[in-house]
Amino acid sequence: MKLWTGKLSGSLDESFTKLNHSLPVDQRLALEDIKGSIAWAKALHQAEILNKEELTAILNGLTTIREELYEGSFQFVESDEDIHTAVERRLTEIIGECGRKIHTGRSRNDQVATDFRLWVIQACNSIIDQIVQLQRTFIQRAEVDFGIILPGYTHLQQAQPILLSHWWMSFFWAFQRDTERFLHVIDQTKVMPLGSGALAGTSFPIDRFALAKDLGFTIPSPNSLDAVSDRDFAVEFAFSTTLAGIHLSRIAESIILYSSSEFGFFSLSDKFSTGSSLMPQKKNPDSQELIRGKSAVLIGKLTGLLAMLKALPSAYDKDLQEDKLPVFEAYDILSLCLEVMRGCVATLDVHPNKIMDRLLKFTLSTDVADYLVKKGVPFRTAHNAVAMAVKRAEELGLSLERLPLNEWQLIHSSFGDDIYDVFSFEKSLDHHSAWGGTSPEQVKQQILHAKSFLPQ
Repeated sequence: MKLWTGKLSGSLDESFTKLNHSLPVDQRLALEDIKGSIAWAKALHQAEILNKEELTAILNGLTTIREELYEGSFQFVESDEDIHTAVERRLTEIIGECGRKIHTGRSRNDQVATDFRLWVIQACNSIIDQIVQLQRTFIQRAEVDFGIILPGYTHLQQAQPILLSHWWMSFFWAFQRDTERFLHVIDQTKVMPLGSGALAGTSFPIDRFALAKDLGFTIPSPNSLDAVSDRDFAVEFAFSTTLAGIHLSRIAESIILYSSSEFGFFSLSDKFSTGSSLMPQKKNPDSQELIRGKSAVLIGKLTGLLAMLKALPSAYDKDLQEDKLPVFEAYDILSLCLEVMRGCVATLDVHPNKIMDRLLKFTLSTDVADYLVKKGVPFRTAHNAVAMAVKRAEELGLSLERLPLNEWQLIHSSFGDDIYDVFSFEKSLDHHSAWGGTSPEQVKQQILHAKSFLPQ
């Protein structure tokens, strides 16, 4: 019998039954449902709704179901429309009529909201663990590739020289923010809806504060109406997965670009590449392209969830049955992409000679402007002077460091023969020695600082 049958008679239309059937999705909440039901049974006993024998029978039955779920021997039946129905049905099969008491004072509205929150908390912790592993990989790359000079780009134009290690570490900090976002989601999710009933709260003397503590929540929800409809935590989780996916996509785009023949900076491992069905010479960075593509899918999951929530009236509505699939899928996508990216970064080959061959001396133009500033020339004047020098070098078909001294001095009298000392990538790096800069010493400090954020 359906949990909600009540005054309704007859059977559901077959197509509506399929539409209403959520078990293929929400069975993923099975262990959370068991955990919530165990805590609820204890709360009912403390409220003197269940006697000791009934509590023992229910706890033993739920433990048996949990073991069946772990072992994969749990048998779902056609009448199980969701995981809550399945667990209660099986509990009653195991312990008899006493199993029907587990739903006392509880609605599927507060039950599913609690299960969902428990799942999201675990999912956040799992994602954080994977992010930490990726961050460790960035640090390892920064240490292994230390000393390699890379052209830094803005607008996809060579801008200034940087250490490749500095480039790797830039992604560490993006994912550190992701970690902090997932920690925030955990904090926001640790508000317990259980005991809110369908919308008005439970009519039994349940100690919801003790119940919240038993389930690992910080506090019980202060408003039963809000508790059963609140899915902010799901949206924040979906947003956090989406932004982490965007960060992965940006790395992927750079790796795709830098591993092309036009750049040749990197080579992906064959483990993370594919070939062409037509062109035998091809080595395609499909792992990175798929990660880049999955970021779009994550955006879609977030957008769909927001659209589903935007017009819901107060309390619970059946639309909320659709809240779990985008969240589950977002977790699966991000988890897999993090794993693939970690493998790609760890096994990537870097080609320092090719990088150096493509590093232009024009990227030292700002250092030339700084040279004038150190001689007392206002920066804006210095900037204009160097721009004129760059233009003149291009007119003469020369690289900037080969511009004759008389040409420099025609542009500005402060240029001396020591101007040529500026054209050193190593000296340029050393000059960027403020906290967070790309000088070797600062990057070493940055790596040490980054390690302090990671669990030991």
